[in-house]
Amino acid sequence: MGALWTAAEAAEATGGGAVGDWQVTGVSIDTREIARGDLFVALKAARDGHEFVAAALEAGAGAALVSRVPEGVAEDAPLLIVEDVLEALEALGVAARARSEAKVVAITGSVGKTGTKEMLRTVLGDAGRVHAAERSFNNHWGVPLTLARMPRETEFAVIEIGMNAPGEIAPLSRLARPHVAVVTTVAAVHAEAFEDVRGIAREKAEIVAGLEPGGVAVLNRDVETYPILRRRAQRVGAEIVPFGSGGRPPFRLVNATMSGTTTCATARIRGEKVMFKLATPGRHLAENAMAVLAVAEAVGVDVAHASLSLGSWQAPSGRGARWRVNLGLAALDGAILLIDDAYNANPTSMGAAFEVLAAAEPRNGVGRVAKGRRVAFLTDMLELGPQAERHHADLAQHPALATVDRIHCAGPLMKHLHAALPHGQRGEWHEEATGLAAKVGRLLDAGDVALVKGSNGSRAALVVDAIRKLGQAVPAADAGEDEEL
Repeated sequence: MGALWTAAEAAEATGGGAVGDWQVTGVSIDTREIARGDLFVALKAARDGHEFVAAALEAGAGAALVSRVPEGVAEDAPLLIVEDVLEALEALGVAARARSEAKVVAITGSVGKTGTKEMLRTVLGDAGRVHAAERSFNNHWGVPLTLARMPRETEFAVIEIGMNAPGEIAPLSRLARPHVAVVTTVAAVHAEAFEDVRGIAREKAEIVAGLEPGGVAVLNRDVETYPILRRRAQRVGAEIVPFGSGGRPPFRLVNATMSGTTTCATARIRGEKVMFKLATPGRHLAENAMAVLAVAEAVGVDVAHASLSLGSWQAPSGRGARWRVNLGLAALDGAILLIDDAYNANPTSMGAAFEVLAAAEPRNGVGRVAKGRRVAFLTDMLELGPQAERHHADLAQHPALATVDRIHCAGPLMKHLHAALPHGQRGEWHEEATGLAAKVGRLLDAGDVALVKGSNGSRAALVVDAIRKLGQAVPAADAGEDEEL
């Protein structure tokens, strides 16, 4: 692998002073994940990254980006010394973007950012060399880190941009300087920092702030706040490409049917009928795919080829990934289908997850309980503002929830859903996810389909881990498309 940064290039980009004539092949902020040859960036977060520089160099880091020579590090160690480490990381990102000839796509949205980013990684990766963050690196350090890691030969870059408060998206968009800006949807997420959903829409609309001249804005036509998104895009002179299900946008989802581990979809793209398949069930995923196909067109990728590439995409862990948990030796005691949607949650994504669970088919006659069941394990949805309790209770009214046999909850906010459920559906409630995770062995049986959904901060992933440890977990797609259990 060629050098991502030489000492001279990094010093010129940041205005810092290089110690030694080094070169690096990657950029890392975490010593636990450092690869040999990485530039370790000593950011200050919960702890000062300078405390870990010696360990990073010992683990094989090619150099470290620091604001001082840390204790225990030799004066002649390979370093890049700058005034401010975060500002230097941003400068590296700016320089990486400036030297790149890649088509850059920036994505934001209340729901679906990461899944759409991963769809684009798959689709654009079939057309050329693609670069995107491995995880949700979408904040004030994640975006410059993603840019700083961008290889010189990148042809397509996909940058995810998130926010927690007003004023965060525009500067990150200006760092990324996208050719295409995408808003997947607008919903009441991170509502604590905004007066209403219109305020959230205005912030999401700032994804176009850094759009390159002649750039394209791919916007969700179905959201009520679409006019806010459209007006902001018009002000920067963007070409606006709407997508959605309602009306007649140029990228329109006509129908999506879930069957087994797949979604079969029909779309109208600029008037032409297009059919595609996703290897993960979910109408909301087919809706995101409309945005992906619009982006493909905007960056010069053949839409027909892109629609075929969608078939090889699968939802990542925590975002709808499906596992078959085989119970007993060689699955002799049957299996549980696990839908892992534990990374994030809000009322919109909860409803989408309920629909996916409703479409999944349990198997009867294979466990202690003769009838296979749909079972939901739900933890708190966070950052919903003063209406959080009502948002949780209102989930009980979602139509798809009527198909769920038992609903177990954890967390003080989910207690409001638990109280609102019909007695026959009401399962256990625990103060924390740890209590619910400890009980999964007696709350599930062979033939059941289990959905785990909640915000990352409410630790829904603990329940996922507990279910997977009930047996041998394998990707559901490997177990056969039509016969999940």
